[in-house]
This record gives sequence, C-alpha cells and structure tokens, in this order.
Amino acid sequence: MDRSGRVGTASAATVEGMTDSAPARRSTLTWPWAAAIDALLVLVFATIGRASHEHSLDVLGVLETAWPFLVGLAAGWAVLRAWRAPVAPLRTGALLVVITVVVGMLLRVVSGGTTAVAFVIVATVTLLVFLVGWRGIALLVARRRVRR
Repeated sequence: MDRSGRVGTASAATVEGMTDSAPARRSTLTWPWAAAIDALLVLVFATIGRASHEHSLDVLGVLETAWPFLVGLAAGWAVLRAWRAPVAPLRTGALLVVITVVVGMLLRVVSGGTTAVAFVIVATVTLLVFLVGWRGIALLVARRRVRR
C-alpha cells in the first residue's frame, strides 16, 4: 500500500525502509514484522549463548538471558523511530545493534550479571550479523525482484 492508500507499485516508490533513492517495488514487510524478527533473533542469540555455556534451554532461562537485550532492542526501536525505515540495514539495523548492546550490558550489570570484554565483543558481532544481516538479505531480495 502506498502513502495514498493504494495497493500495488508506484513507478517512483522506494523499497519501504530499505533505500531512499533506488526506484523499486514497495516491501511487503511491515514494521511489526521487522520488530518481531529482531526480537526472535535476540532470543536466538540468548539461546545460542546458553547452549554454548551448557546452561538449560528452558523458556525461563532463555528469557532470563535475553530480557536485557530485548529491553535494549525496544529502546532502540523507540529512540531511532525504527518503524520509519524498519528494514534499512545501516540506518536502522546497525544503530539498533549499538543501542541493544549498550542498554543490554548496562541492564546486565545493574541486575548483577557480568559483562566480560569477550562477551561484549561476541554479543556485538552476533547481533550485528543477525540484525544487519537479515535486513541486508531483505534488501538484496527486494532489489532482485525489481529487476525482474
């Protein structure tokens, strides 16, 4: 749906939230879906971390590990107003990583958790791959569809 409420493509429309210049078909991926994908990937990050340290993978354990980063992610969405460009890899994805990691680590410290340098690096790299990566893939898919 374009800004006038019409469904379909407009010749000068951009891939919503992906790029500001290239003519393309509007993305069907809306911001609630992008936010849900982000949250799911933060949960995957927490699950991988727990599994690699031989912690239980029960739902409460994963949520215990993930909650600081989920709060950071929500803060990032709010601060960046990420719903305006939900699928932009750098403008949204990379900045979300920074806010998610900083807020997540601060909340871990405040709640009695640890933030070893190695953990900060692993968290940053993993979330960078996850939150920027899926957006980059979405951008490539959208551009490929436009060329057809």
